Amino acid sequence: MKVPVEWLKSLVELPAEVTTAQLADRLTMYDLKLEEIIGGGVSGPLTVGRVLAISPEQQKNGKTINWCRVDVGAQNVDSVLDAPGDDVASRGIVCGAHNFAVGDLVVVALPGTYLAALDFEIGSRKTYGHVSDGMICSTTELGLPDDASSAAGILVLPAGSAAPGDDAIALLGLGDQTLDLEVNPDRAYALSLRGVARDTALAFDLPFADPAEAVTLPTGDGGYPVRVEDPEGCPVFSTVVVTGIDPTRPTPDWLARRLTQAGMRSISLTVDISNYVMLELGQPNHCYDRAKVSGDLVVRRAEAGEQITTLDDVVRTLTPEDLVIADDSGVIGLAGVMGGASTEIGPDTTDVVVEAAHWDPTTIFRGERRHKLPSEAAKRYERGVDPALTLAGAARVAELLVELAGGRLEPGVTHVGTVRAPAPVTFAVDLPARISGVDITPELTQDVLERNGCVVERDGATFVVSPPTWRFDLNDPYDFVEEALRSAGYENVPSVLPTPTGGRGLSREQELRRRVGHVLAGAGLTEVTTLPFVGPAHLDRLGLAPTDERRRQVLLANPLSREEPGLTTTLLVGLLRAASLNVGRGHDVVQISEVGRVFLPAADEVAAPIYGVDARPTAEQLAALDAALPYQPHHVGLVLVGERERTGWDGPGRPAAWSDAVAVLRRVAQVLHVEVAVRAAQVAPYHPGRCAELVLADGTVVGHAGELHPAVAAEHGLPGRVGVGEIDLDLMLAAAPPIGPKPSFSTFPVAKEDLAFVVDESVPAESVRSALAAASDLVESVRLFDVYTGDQVPQGRRSLAFSLRLRAPDRTLTDADIKAARDAAVRAVETEFSATLR
Repeated sequence: MKVPVEWLKSLVELPAEVTTAQLADRLTMYDLKLEEIIGGGVSGPLTVGRVLAISPEQQKNGKTINWCRVDVGAQNVDSVLDAPGDDVASRGIVCGAHNFAVGDLVVVALPGTYLAALDFEIGSRKTYGHVSDGMICSTTELGLPDDASSAAGILVLPAGSAAPGDDAIALLGLGDQTLDLEVNPDRAYALSLRGVARDTALAFDLPFADPAEAVTLPTGDGGYPVRVEDPEGCPVFSTVVVTGIDPTRPTPDWLARRLTQAGMRSISLTVDISNYVMLELGQPNHCYDRAKVSGDLVVRRAEAGEQITTLDDVVRTLTPEDLVIADDSGVIGLAGVMGGASTEIGPDTTDVVVEAAHWDPTTIFRGERRHKLPSEAAKRYERGVDPALTLAGAARVAELLVELAGGRLEPGVTHVGTVRAPAPVTFAVDLPARISGVDITPELTQDVLERNGCVVERDGATFVVSPPTWRFDLNDPYDFVEEALRSAGYENVPSVLPTPTGGRGLSREQELRRRVGHVLAGAGLTEVTTLPFVGPAHLDRLGLAPTDERRRQVLLANPLSREEPGLTTTLLVGLLRAASLNVGRGHDVVQISEVGRVFLPAADEVAAPIYGVDARPTAEQLAALDAALPYQPHHVGLVLVGERERTGWDGPGRPAAWSDAVAVLRRVAQVLHVEVAVRAAQVAPYHPGRCAELVLADGTVVGHAGELHPAVAAEHGLPGRVGVGEIDLDLMLAAAPPIGPKPSFSTFPVAKEDLAFVVDESVPAESVRSALAAASDLVESVRLFDVYTGDQVPQGRRSLAFSLRLRAPDRTLTDADIKAARDAAVRAVETEFSATLR
């Protein structure tokens, strides 16, 4: 909302010492946030000039410039010897625009003028073979909005509006400043000078005279006939008739200037008055050419297929959801949005029907979006306009038409419908002070609310407040707390930081998740965070079967995209999208990981209850909310694309393999002190021959790792073999032992033994490793370092070689200790797997 400061000061008497910056700061603290201060950026000799002569000159670059002689009154020089025409006092100026003629009034920036829009000071300089003694200005150079007369370049002033030498800064209001305020949707009243002036008066503790109350309301019957067939869509409708308007009268400079500063273009006197009243009072209105209206005005829903040509000359096809205004000829207006061209005010209009109504905000919002037709009126109606203001709005338009256009107000008025009074709200008188922590007395609260237009009744320790018709945001006690706090000052709310409980630190889960993050980073993986929104198409790209449990999603009631209506059940969707994006941008090595939640719907889903926000939920209510939540475990996911070991001066690199993904997740298990077994599996989206599942000691499968299926890799545009993995971190944390004191390490020497066993090819290497690790208390670690199949091993069998580290916590091992541990290890493998020692 653009608020001209000069206009605002005409509605509330601000002290002279209050600067525009101070006004903006105070309004910002009143929830009317300042976007920028516009204007006041032109200084120096900016004057009105009359074009005396124009001499077009063709240049070598193909451009035609005009060498002009301009009369600027007292600012003329004695003569311009090389200017066209007679040697009379004037200024010679070079201009490249062509939308003006001899005799036109223009705005001339003489040497020494500073134009903020250009951040430039005008000087006298030689150009195109002439000394240009100033500049003929366009609206852009002056920082003004374009209008029809200046769309092609130079601003041409209306004939007779000024004389050569007049101060153009004062004429155009370029010394005035305008506040551009951000108005929140719940403060629709501030989309008017009336609303901003009321808040200004409150902010500076000044008296306020409501301009709507100064309007003389017409009375009596006999106004233009109206029939409202949809009272839900149009609760109130008012009309007055003004005749005898002089269509030749120009818009007064003060009115046109205020419209321009408020961001609107001056069109004609009648239309300008209509827009002026909308900005002044916040009540949109519409003027119909009475000669073009036939029969009663009817407010109704459109019939399917009806059409209207709106004021923007676009033919629009209507639906029964559209609320319209019609007469005997058909639809003549799209209610609350835009009028029709058939009854538009023209250059010969002398009689008008002035209409002001209150429309249902939801209907206007939907109609505006349906027809993609934003308008200043619709912007106000969809947020809520004071329903008690319709008659005053129409009367104010009529008042100005009589005063400025020479019209005559016809006797009688049509006023259909009634205004529904807002419901009163009851709350304790000390509520504002208790909620805000500021010393807001009941007397201050009552004074602030009454100055806001509320009717306040105090009954002992209770207020009963009826909000005004223009405050749609005052509905519960805490809205009134906010209103009282605005006047008390948000800056006075005490800033008290909560005192943390000492010595708590990280929780067990946080500590363990942090360890996992360190492991992933240490493995060379870059942490990413992906969006959790997923659709069926993404699960199709993973190659999941129709019966796969991961296809059951938690669906969102209001998704950001119809293609992504649910929450993810696997981190691989987001990780593969991220890897694909980075590969597409030229990265040949992408090795990423994520620790995040997945969302798994419960077998018996429960709808979440909706509670009010006026009180803390009870323990039972919190339990009911928790019961409705889906299961949201933390998972760890990773994707490895490209070289795991980079090619360098020391030799070729090594591409990432399925075993690298397994190794990283095993390292995660190791840092959590969780024993996991690795065994072959077949699960989408993994390669059927290169997929491992990670299993806890109790048989619980906590995740999978391996190589991505080639078809899935190709679907995502990923080159080569891609390592992927995902585990349920919450299950791993549950299986992890308690975090205790840091373990002590044995300082005694280690003994090393290498053992190779011949086993059936079907025996997993992990099973043999586990058997060796459990064979003796002296076994500190077991590592597989060789797998061999060949001539020296029978068909259907393979050789697995392991390195064992043996150590005791309290002594140096003897040869007998080492032999006993070695024999126990060999015996365990030979017994369990029918193995033979090589």
